[in-house]
Amino acid sequence: MKILIVRVSSLGDVVHNMPMVADIHRHFPDAQIDWVVEEAYTGLVGLNPHVRNIIPIALRRWRKSLWSAATRAEIGAFRRQLRGERYDLVFDTQGLLKTSVVMRMARLSGDGRRIGLANATEGSGYEPISRIFHDQSIAVDRRTHAVTRARLVAAGALGYQLDPRPDFALQPAPQQRWPWMPEQDYVVFFHGTARAAKQWPQAQWIRLGQALAARGLPILLPWGSQREQQAAQQLAQAIAGATVLPALPLMQAVALVQQARLVVGLDTGLTHIAAACGKPTIELYCDSPRWKTEGNWSPSIINLGDLGSPPSEDEVLQAALQLLA
Repeated sequence: MKILIVRVSSLGDVVHNMPMVADIHRHFPDAQIDWVVEEAYTGLVGLNPHVRNIIPIALRRWRKSLWSAATRAEIGAFRRQLRGERYDLVFDTQGLLKTSVVMRMARLSGDGRRIGLANATEGSGYEPISRIFHDQSIAVDRRTHAVTRARLVAAGALGYQLDPRPDFALQPAPQQRWPWMPEQDYVVFFHGTARAAKQWPQAQWIRLGQALAARGLPILLPWGSQREQQAAQQLAQAIAGATVLPALPLMQAVALVQQARLVVGLDTGLTHIAAACGKPTIELYCDSPRWKTEGNWSPSIINLGDLGSPPSEDEVLQAALQLLA
């Protein structure tokens, strides 16, 4: 059986789609599973040993130069690669017009099916028009966790029951001692996020960092924008031994996570990678609903706060000490 998954973005959503692959492989070990994903995330998907072929797409980049000859040539090459195989099942677990169009571009075997979501979950960006491209639409509860949602789509199409615990099947990123990586155990703070309302107060990051640094744990501070870099520099000035990291490519950031002693982070993709890898992780929810993405599959993950109810400094410190014990 040949299966194609269309889940192009975002980083956290790609991570949350991984257990769907492990489920299919568990019930159909001979299935050949391909995945269409944004070019920036191909390395991450490549850590999943159950994915045969990764087909990169560059929608974010193509939108900026749609009518250029180079972009149109890339789109043509993508279409040829996508249509180089006939699939028995094509899954669109994103439920957008753009992803359903990609689904429609893929070729089917004689009795192949295109399968997607029948409805939105609360707060999702689902677009109902995507259903016109489906041969089968799978309904899910309005309050379905992001991990469970994709798993239910596959289970509904293939006729199996979900195992209670999701398996992300993420293998270690290439192991390397980068110049910025300490020799001893370290803590990572994913303190930055694109939406200001999702941020945790800087003063609380500082006091948490000072408490952990006093226990001999260096704090590493990654960043993803100039604003986040400036915030990281301010944190480092107030936390003894803290280090502002250089700009990290995604796979170096994954290695950073996988080798950390503890990760504390906001509701962002890299925090969700830490939870998916089973690292001791504290997820901080300040202005997003916890039920949608919380890491609920391991006792090494502690979820704090909720929509409109940020966690307290003491709660986070106690959780950190618990995971470090």
